Amino acid sequence: MAKSKFIEYIDDALEKSKETALSHLFFTYQGVPYPVTMCTSETFQALDTFEARSDDIVLASYPKCGSNWILHIVSELIFAISKKKYEYSEFPVLECGDAEKYQRMKQFPSPRILTTHLHYDKLPASIFKNKAKILVLFRNPKDTAASFFYFHNNVPDIPSYASWDEFFRQFMKGQVSWGSYFDFAISWNKHLDDENVKFILYEDLKEDLGAGVQQIADFFGFSLTGEKIQTISAQSTFQTMQEKSQETHGTVGPFLFRKGEVGDWKNLFSESQNQEMDEKFKECLAGTSLGEKLKYKSYC
Repeated sequence: MAKSKFIEYIDDALEKSKETALSHLFFTYQGVPYPVTMCTSETFQALDTFEARSDDIVLASYPKCGSNWILHIVSELIFAISKKKYEYSEFPVLECGDAEKYQRMKQFPSPRILTTHLHYDKLPASIFKNKAKILVLFRNPKDTAASFFYFHNNVPDIPSYASWDEFFRQFMKGQVSWGSYFDFAISWNKHLDDENVKFILYEDLKEDLGAGVQQIADFFGFSLTGEKIQTISAQSTFQTMQEKSQETHGTVGPFLFRKGEVGDWKNLFSESQNQEMDEKFKECLAGTSLGEKLKYKSYC
């Protein structure tokens, strides 16, 4: 599917969103809410039987933490090694699409890129059995919430929230697509030091993209010159991605790559919301390996 298939899927989801009220946007599967416009319970059932390969590239993140950015970087790394443009013959989010997609994916050449917003324990068992490498991208929860809100309320066809305050309440309760940021974080926290898992922080990528691209290349075993890494970094800045977003992601592109700033949450959070998030962070992640890695004090 060159990118057109990618755009086709997004356009289809947006079309479904037009007729969907916010109150009917979610269905719950195994305790987590998912958007009815992108996921089905049949797909989740079929996902259990998905056969991962040891050279699959798994990119895990909570929504609005930079998954499209990291997908672009990895596609560019594959292109640099193989000289073949990575083809998205299916929408790359593993849990999105129809239940037959996993059969079709058996025909895809390696390496396959699988992006996902699933909790660690919701991934198909074959990913762990076959020791596929998993890159987990995290972003501070305040900017994640702000970005999620703007995405919901700016994209014309997606059901909107009446206000930031309403969205914040739902976000803190985990009543948004793919559920609670904190539940997602807790599920991954226990596995960040697993041999086949690599943690990367959105804010670190913003600060030094070249170093981040090098780490990603090293983790997946892509051997590239420093010059090539710099070229890929230059093609992968947020600004470059933003400029090409319409071409790569269709009408939704400019909304997917809106600002990408660190600290944008300060324009939305009230003092009490700030305290509520700080308390939640402390309760869920204080003293954990992930809590340290998120550099919460610096960014929140």
